[in-house]
Amino acid sequence: MIALVQRVLSASVSSNDSVLASINKGLVVLIGISSNDSEDDIHYIVDKVSNLRIFSNENGHFDESIINVSGSVLLVSQFTLMGSTKKGRRPSFQDAMNPVEARGLYCKLVDEFHSTGLDIKTGQFQTNMQVSLVNDGPVTVIVDSKK
Repeated sequence: MIALVQRVLSASVSSNDSVLASINKGLVVLIGISSNDSEDDIHYIVDKVSNLRIFSNENGHFDESIINVSGSVLLVSQFTLMGSTKKGRRPSFQDAMNPVEARGLYCKLVDEFHSTGLDIKTGQFQTNMQVSLVNDGPVTVIVDSKK
């Protein structure tokens, strides 16, 4: 499972000209689910992202997590994170989990994020969405449950 984590001042996700969700200060987390992911990967991602110290303290050092700053999290499923560009010019998505199984894991991921007590917003699974954000820093980190 891959989580592309972006620290933001604000963000929103829309589909068909309708805003699905929006947040102020927090994290946008794009989630890619591979065919060999399990609930262990969910636990890893939720723990790592929730406790990732990428917010600055009073001295400007990365020392605070999303929990410490009482920020929000916008979760958006993005199977294209699983795209491999090793061969040819078109990404291969053979490592992405099929949508039926991925939906189940994504829903469990969302539930586990909710259990942290954080303010969690989501996009809509398997939908063409537009994500708008103001990246703060910019700070962008990749969390991979397999590495």
